Amino acid sequence: MSLAVRDLSKDYPTRSGPLPILRGVNLALARGESLAVMGPSGSGKSTLLHILGTLDRPTAGSVTLDGTDPFTLPEAELAAFRNRRIGFVFQDHHLLPQCSVLENVLIPTLVSRDTDPKETEAYARQLLERVGLVGRLDHRPAELSGGERQRVAVARALVLKPLLLLADEPTGNLDRATAGAVGELLLELHRQENTVLVVVTHSPELAKLFPRRAEMTDGALI
Repeated sequence: MSLAVRDLSKDYPTRSGPLPILRGVNLALARGESLAVMGPSGSGKSTLLHILGTLDRPTAGSVTLDGTDPFTLPEAELAAFRNRRIGFVFQDHHLLPQCSVLENVLIPTLVSRDTDPKETEAYARQLLERVGLVGRLDHRPAELSGGERQRVAVARALVLKPLLLLADEPTGNLDRATAGAVGELLLELHRQENTVLVVVTHSPELAKLFPRRAEMTDGALI
């Protein structure tokens, strides 16, 4: 399996003792597979996504991506692994307002030492064409609609050809029609790029697009 999660648990310390957020989560996904994770607020969905993305560390259990446990890496190697192997799409696009569309997509490449600038820019332009923004390369985020900004975020997440693509409520700030278009685009690009895709969402409409769905309830993945 490209992504393997085994007996994953996460506790946060409180004055009254550890507060369990995740309890014995197990998950296995191969390249080309996708999963939508649903569940009420506070059930542990975003915590799971943050651990999969190495933005947080588990209390117990393991995560391996393409055979590597990222949490065994030194901090500098972990940061490089995260940048190169994992792509993120958030509810808020997190685009830099002073940068153009093309510059925003290229941001992950600025700290990558093993990429060719000409090749990555050519690929960034190709991605922006595929998401329908070829005529917007020099625009700033403020000149784009909400759906267009999220499409830029999807292209940015894919620019280094990651193995794992994670999306946290990627359509949460969009109207229904735009949300549907962004959701379908995300899945289409995931299939074309043969990534592992995990999406956390409150949207039944978005979840229905996925062949595999799971429910997070009280920290357990069902």
